[in-house]
Amino acid sequence: MPKGYWIARVDVRDAERYKDYVAAAKPAFEKYGANFLARGGTFERLEGAVRARNVVIEFPSFQAAVDCYNSPEYQIAAAIRQEVADAEMVVVEGV
Repeated sequence: MPKGYWIARVDVRDAERYKDYVAAAKPAFEKYGANFLARGGTFERLEGAVRARNVVIEFPSFQAAVDCYNSPEYQIAAAIRQEVADAEMVVVEGV
């Protein structure tokens, strides 16, 4: 079964409150087997628009990645994130 990946591009508007999002999201990430492959860090724009923070999270399956996002645990965190950051997020299936 192919793994699933969250790919998120984020501009944080309030760094202190973003910490609340990170703390609130942790239970969902633990429950669904999230493995962070990239979390911020240095990047180089090659093409197109960019955001300041880029995140790649690996899940055991595509369905686990979708279920994590839709979980009640993560939706609490998402509400916080949406107040303090602008983001694009997708789930992709691994090969």
